[in-house]
Amino acid sequence: MDIDDLYGAPLEQFVPERTALARELRKQGHRDDAATVAALRKPSVAAWAVNQLVRTQVKSVNELFGAGDALRKAHDKAASGGGDASGLRDAARRQRDALDALVEAARGLLSANGHELSPATIDRVTETLTAAALDEDARASVQEGRLERELRHVGLGLGGAFAAEPAPAKPRSKAEPKPEPEPKKPKKPKKSKRDVERERKAAKAAKEAKAAEATARRELDRTRHAVETAQERRDRAAEALEDAERALGEAESRAREAEQAHKRASEALERI
Repeated sequence: MDIDDLYGAPLEQFVPERTALARELRKQGHRDDAATVAALRKPSVAAWAVNQLVRTQVKSVNELFGAGDALRKAHDKAASGGGDASGLRDAARRQRDALDALVEAARGLLSANGHELSPATIDRVTETLTAAALDEDARASVQEGRLERELRHVGLGLGGAFAAEPAPAKPRSKAEPKPEPEPKKPKKPKKSKRDVERERKAAKAAKEAKAAEATARRELDRTRHAVETAQERRDRAAEALEDAERALGEAESRAREAEQAHKRASEALERI
């Protein structure tokens, strides 16, 4: 196994496989390489998903990169006055379709490997893929298939929707006749008490429904925040566990080396 295989393995096997690879390198005398491997961080769930997409969805990933290049060119043309809104919209649609296809594939990968399909994780996968589509440095990192943490694209709306501006109103010719005034609307008949009561009840029901929707929206925002907080805590706990397991592996290795040194010293003492 090498480092590429390590990042292609199931996420739960990363730490034990990393420890085994570092141990094997130390046995072969490659101490610097072993230290490098031991220092590798376990990928986040979103980063792991993107690493797997690069390995398993090569055609779709290349389509995303091509769509991203086309969108950047269309945006540059529009910014310089050489393009049109139609071309920009088509390029944005192509990039969005390619992105949606990969996000759907990521959902399948995460679900098949027993990972939670939380909104936060899906958003991080989407942001990382968007960054790779539109940013050369991010793309280079993603293509290596060794991401440890997700990426974020900060741009000027490249991936968003583009709407054509409405055509300006046609100026009125001086020769055109003035429009005729609209006829006066007839007076509305006076409402009955039953109609008034019905409208009052409808207004009350609408007000209650609006209040219920606002309450539900606040609860949704609260639960989403709780999910993201829990995710971050879990990530921090996973990192702490990784550090502890790495330290344990190194301590075990030093203990074995010390045991072998003690054995050799004991054998030498017996021969005296």
